[in-house]
Amino acid sequence: MIFSERLKQEREKRGWSQTELAEKIHVSRQSVSKWETGKNYPSIEVLINLSDLFGITIDELLRSDEELKEKVIRDSKQLMYPKWKVFFDSVFLLGAFLLVTKLGIQGLNHFIGLDIKILEGVPKVISNFLPLALMVVGGAGSDQLKNKYID
Repeated sequence: MIFSERLKQEREKRGWSQTELAEKIHVSRQSVSKWETGKNYPSIEVLINLSDLFGITIDELLRSDEELKEKVIRDSKQLMYPKWKVFFDSVFLLGAFLLVTKLGIQGLNHFIGLDIKILEGVPKVISNFLPLALMVVGGAGSDQLKNKYID
């Protein structure tokens, strides 16, 4: 049985109208109608609410409907995307900040004659390439997420 049929069956078993079900899960009646006619699918949050309301597992709601299972998988990936995107964007911005800071300090040392030391005791390879490496890792990670999670 596909999701739309199962939803209608569970609703009618309880004697609820589409409007009553919609009120119980805080959506519009039109949304319930679209789900029951197979024109649209609910979000994962609504599926959880329906599962609780009907006293059946999410698995029972999803198992027979391949298209709905794919939507849930896509939605879960979309939920993860912002968290990883923020992480990789933060890595990129940290690298950019370190690069601008280093260039600013070197400019002050060269043009004004200051003698500000940058990370004494740290190998020059690390202090010279760390900002660039952070920017590359952050940019590449963000780009990979875009390709992986966005349709």
